Amino acid sequence: MALRLEIKVVPCSGKLHFALDKQQRLKCYLKAAPQDGQANYELIKFIAKSCGVTQADVDIVAGLISRNKVLLITTCLSYEQFLHKVGLEKQVEIF
Repeated sequence: MALRLEIKVVPCSGKLHFALDKQQRLKCYLKAAPQDGQANYELIKFIAKSCGVTQADVDIVAGLISRNKVLLITTCLSYEQFLHKVGLEKQVEIF
């Protein structure tokens, strides 16, 4: 089973963490610069550690040279479980 994540990456942010923006889209702040694949490597390493999987289980399937990326993670986690694991909770709007 695989988890597909659409994520916006913010390189050179000086911190390493996940956040949800106002539209509830996943953002990942990275310390590494987007040079020579450093930011992509840090993203894969951070996602793997956060999910409890190996780095080989994390693939960037779209957006290799873009800030908007699509990742495919070989894991049993759902999106909600992933958010919980990284300390985020999806906000539900009540009308």
